[in-house]
Amino acid sequence: MPEPPIWIVDDEAGVRFVLATALREAGWRVEAFGSAREALAAFDAAPVAPALLFTDVRMPGDDGLVLLEKLKQRRPELPVVVMSAYTDVASTAGAFRAGAHEFLSKPFDLDDAVALAARVLGPSAPAAPADAPVSQDAADTLLGQSPAMRELFRAIGRLAQAPLSVLITGETGTGKELVARALHRESPRASRPFVALNTAAIPAELLESELFGHEAGAFTGATRRHPGRFEQAHGGTLFLDEIGDMPLALQTRLLRVLQQGEFFRVGGRELIRVDVRVVAATHQDLEARVAAGQFRADLLHRLDVVRLRLPALRERREDLPLLAAHFLARAAQRFGAREKRLDREALERLRAHDWPGNVRELENLCWRLAALAPGERVGRADVEAALGPAVQAPGGAAESAGDVHDARIGAAVRDAAPAADAANWEDALAAYAREALAGDVRDLHARIVARVDRVLLEAALERTGGRRAQAAALLGLGRNTLTRKLGRRG
Repeated sequence: MPEPPIWIVDDEAGVRFVLATALREAGWRVEAFGSAREALAAFDAAPVAPALLFTDVRMPGDDGLVLLEKLKQRRPELPVVVMSAYTDVASTAGAFRAGAHEFLSKPFDLDDAVALAARVLGPSAPAAPADAPVSQDAADTLLGQSPAMRELFRAIGRLAQAPLSVLITGETGTGKELVARALHRESPRASRPFVALNTAAIPAELLESELFGHEAGAFTGATRRHPGRFEQAHGGTLFLDEIGDMPLALQTRLLRVLQQGEFFRVGGRELIRVDVRVVAATHQDLEARVAAGQFRADLLHRLDVVRLRLPALRERREDLPLLAAHFLARAAQRFGAREKRLDREALERLRAHDWPGNVRELENLCWRLAALAPGERVGRADVEAALGPAVQAPGGAAESAGDVHDARIGAAVRDAAPAADAANWEDALAAYAREALAGDVRDLHARIVARVDRVLLEAALERTGGRRAQAAALLGLGRNTLTRKLGRRG
């Protein structure tokens, strides 16, 4: 039997989303409803009654006090928290007279709401067993308690219900796809598909087919009809990441689809009509690209009906403990191991880092810590080792010695054995590592990681004839990540 959830009843989508997000981050399951009628119908049909219910007072139809009275008739012991922007004596007295457990004045502090739930239900929800799989909801959850993130949550809650195009901006690694998924999940389209496409990761000559599909025989290798992403997303949401990299010719076709809701497959004559909400994202300055003639101004206006900016991680350092704990917990579940925790000095080191890779960089760091840190308590030295020093050597004799070691690392990875026999190259690399450690080689971890990156990048670029977008796709990287790594090759 699942643990009883917390229910939220409020006709304001923004309030539902923000409060539900805060309570989920604290560990509880949450269900939300937009009216008293929906909540009562769900209450009568639910196999598990809620453990706690938050309700607004002023809503269309039955208000929160009517809902409170009806719920108390069904289950007198149910704790109900009444929320209202109207805090006059009559409102508060009426709530408590009807059996409210507590009264929250809007706007309220989310920490106060979470603390109130903890007082009613206990400090946290029961932890999942160590071998429980990480749910997709947990993996896709936007986390943050900083003012910038709370404002973002409110905006998502408001925008989710409106059938408007949204442009999400922010640096690489800030979580733009998570915002797009949240917009879809909280929208009336939630039961329909969410389809994502990174336009920078698809070669330009294939991108048109990926978006709009193709007919059999449309080009060499097209042996059968292929529905594109627009068709796949019909009725739902299409997320176009790195929209700034889309070729101009395709921008024209995309604009026509956004305006008319119809298109032809590549090589086709059948007019395809779709109902799709488009959410786009970019890390680039699209206005500058418009000025440079690289992006259509009319397409930008069509996509940029509403703009959401994601803050960089360095702009919300107060969220680092929450994010790190979340990623370490996910890693522990994946590894089937006990969860590791950061001590105070480790957290201070995280706060001092500039985070050029943002949340994605932090997530990767936490996976390395979960795998490599020797104890369950992660200290500053563990974080320093996982972050690693700069890839470039300082120069002079040390640089020459480093080059020798890098070459030997590369040889261990590249020349040991065929890829089909992974144990052979791992043995060669392990032998080198033991020898280097015995010789007191410094910065070994950073050197090995950098050299392995170099070998993989060179192999992928060789395979794709130097085409970076294809190489990135082969390696499972974003093109910007690959470009950044190429810049470090030296």
